[in-house]
Amino acid sequence: MIKNTTPIEVGASDLPLHCPMNQTPVWNLHPKVFLDIGHTGEAKCPYCGTLYRLKAGFKVGH
Repeated sequence: MIKNTTPIEVGASDLPLHCPMNQTPVWNLHPKVFLDIGHTGEAKCPYCGTLYRLKAGFKVGH
């Protein structure tokens, strides 16, 4: 598995956020884990360490 060191920016189309994301190549998969990005604006995958960050100006909520 290749670790992504650059934060991945996510928006509304990526919610609910999970890692690996749908576009991740099959050879680089691990079990799917859902990530809570709403409180801090970022989340780190416990399996691969990929950091996800909300796009600038985007807020999670109703």
